This record gives sequence, structure tokens and C-alpha cells, in this order.
Amino acid sequence: MTTNETFFRTTFPSDHGAEQIPVMGFGTLIPDAAATKRAVKAALEVGFRHFDCAERYRNEAAVGEALQEAFRPGGVQREDVFLTTKLWNTNHRPERVRPAFEASCRRLGVDYIDCYIIHTPFAFRPGEEQDPRDAQGQVIYDPDVTLADTWRAMESLVEEGRCRSIGLSDITLEALQDIVAIARIKPAMVQVESHPYLQEWELLDFCRQHGILMQAFAPLGHAMEPRVLDDKVLVAIAARLGRMPAQVALAWAVQRGTAFLTTSINPDHIRENFEITALPEAAMQEIRYDIGTNIRFNTVVETGVPGFIPRTR
Repeated sequence: MTTNETFFRTTFPSDHGAEQIPVMGFGTLIPDAAATKRAVKAALEVGFRHFDCAERYRNEAAVGEALQEAFRPGGVQREDVFLTTKLWNTNHRPERVRPAFEASCRRLGVDYIDCYIIHTPFAFRPGEEQDPRDAQGQVIYDPDVTLADTWRAMESLVEEGRCRSIGLSDITLEALQDIVAIARIKPAMVQVESHPYLQEWELLDFCRQHGILMQAFAPLGHAMEPRVLDDKVLVAIAARLGRMPAQVALAWAVQRGTAFLTTSINPDHIRENFEITALPEAAMQEIRYDIGTNIRFNTVVETGVPGFIPRTR
């Protein structure tokens, strides 16, 4: 990994087709299309060059509009942007993978994707309904396809050239180990919930061993209770260094060797989350060893259904 004092050029040299991956990523899970477009434009303006999208978010077209307006002579170029998007659970059958990929490319207005990610390891009943449920409200899964089947179809996309690399999201260490064991083309990136309250060191160590970038979503805890950014260790470090707790948590994420995704529609917060600088080693050790809380906020790894679960103190 190459770094400078502000991290804005920090990249991860991928071993699996993606070349250099910017570790500071902007997530596009924003419900409103107009707000999505404004947020992506603001993120581009402050300097974000890694954008994370998904079929499931239903706003790829809005992201694409913002990107196309930025891709102009003398401005940001397509090759300057690392663009990811995700295959949704209803498209896990091999014959559905390429059409889903091509539909995402059309909505985003691009000829290629830098990293195409399996959104979750759970296959849902195929069809146009993104969240198929039975009469009792239970998810209808697809028993006729395995994650390995889907991965092989993803590998074919890389071999055809329009997809630079592939990855996985919302996956456990055990499931990742299974895919790495059978993969012809290994994951370039694995996207999981991770923050100072869910540090995932064992998963990170495995990714390092296999040249895979671990990317943290919800790196600030998604404002859930207990609030990560209110943690006394982070607050004390921030006060000592003259920074915001969010900047401390994001710098910690980069310095320990992960990428992160942060999302906001507030231009001031977008800029604050981009303008992070390196922490002293003592602060890195405090976050690793002095924070005792261990909690997962999103249960998607258990069901394949994304969703942060509100908690009380």
C-alpha cells in the first residue's frame, strides 16, 4: 500500500486483476435519486475516486448521470474512477449473471466495471421481485444454485474483459475460504461490516495472506446504538489530535490495511470523511486493544437480507 499524509492517493495493489484500488470509497446506498446524484457529484468534487454501487440500491442510473457529467475533457476521466457494483441475490443462477452485469453497465453508462461483487452469498428465488417472500413473510431462497456456481459465472465475466475483477460482500470467513479454495480467479475485494466495534482481525489476516482487499462498510457504525463515534477511546484520541471521531475511525481503517466505504448526503460530512490524516501508532494500539465492545449491527450475513437492526442502550 502506498500512502501520503492525507491518504487521498492511498491505494491497494491488487493481485487479482483490479490493479490499484483506492482505499477511500464512497457508498451510494441513498434512497432518493436526486440526492444520490448530488452526493456523488459532491464526493467527486472533494476527491473521492472509488464509488460503490449496487443493483439492489435502485439508483445506478442516478450515479451514472453524475459520473457522465464529470467525465468531460479536462475533468475527471473514466480511468480515474474505480467503480464497483453488485450482483443481487435473485440473479445468482449462472445464466442470469451476465444479463444482470450488462444491465448495471447500461444504467451506469459505462463500458466496464472495475470490480463486480456478489452482494450476499445467499441466492433468492430468481425473478424480477428483489425480495421474494412466502405467505408467512419468509424469504424464498433458491436451492438450485450454489455460491460456487455463481462464482464461476463471475469468473467468465473477467475472462471476457468487461469486468476487471470480482469480489464478495457480506460473507463470513468460512464461506470466503471455500470460494478461495475453488476459485480460478480469486476475489480482488471482500466487502464486510467492520468498525472499531467489529474489528474482524481474523478475516483481515486471511485476506492479507491471499492478496484480497478487505473493504469496511459502516466504518463509523451507521449511527446505531451503541454509537461507535461516542466511544470514549475514539473521543479521547480525537480531542488529543484535534480531529473528529469519524476522522479517527476512518484513518484507523486505512492504516490497519483495509479500505472503507462512507456515505453521506451532507457536503460538509463528505469533505470531513475525505480529509483524514495518519494516526500515531499509540492511537492505533489504543483502538485495537482498549475498545472492548464487539457488536455486529447488520444481520445480512445470517439471512442475505440487508438491514441495520435498531438497538437500545
